[in-house]
Order: sequence, then structure tokens, then C-alpha cells
Amino acid sequence: MSLDKDAVRKIAFLARIRVPEDALEGLAGELSNILGWVEQLSEVDTVGVAPMTSVTDQTWPRREDKVTAGDQAEDVLANATEPEKRPDGGFFTVPKVVE
Repeated sequence: MSLDKDAVRKIAFLARIRVPEDALEGLAGELSNILGWVEQLSEVDTVGVAPMTSVTDQTWPRREDKVTAGDQAEDVLANATEPEKRPDGGFFTVPKVVE
């Protein structure tokens, strides 16, 4: 698959990435190469290959699935760094990170 400058411009817009006009041609070539490599991967025969999450066979420890004691909000909130700033409702106060 080959991408042109217009396609790269649209991809950058959708991804909210500012790309200078003079860099679009180079990015089009790089993205086309990446898409070509992905197309090559789709040609690999994976019939009979089991999905895996690691290159080594592992059995992860599991905890017993049982109900534990809840209603420990006060104990958890006691760890707050500034309990005096805790608003009513019993939540942690965190700095604003989204404008």
C-alpha cells in the first residue's frame, strides 16, 4: 500500500500531530514501508500455531477468587498525603491534569 502526502496529512490531523509540510513526503515513504511490512506479515501461514503471551512456557500464580472484606474507605484514605484537604464524599484530591 502506498500513501501520498494528502493521506499522511489526514492521518496527522486525526492523530492530532503537527507535521511540517516539508516532512510529509518523507513520512509518506516511511509509512508506506511500514504498511508494506505489515502486509508481508499477513502472508505468513499461522495455521496450527497456538497464541502465546511469552516465549517461555509459564504458569502464573493465581489467587483464590473469593469475596474479601470491603468498606475500608477510611483506612485507605488515611494514607492520603493531605487528609485535611479531603473533600466531603471521601475521595482522594489530585492535581488537575486535563485542561
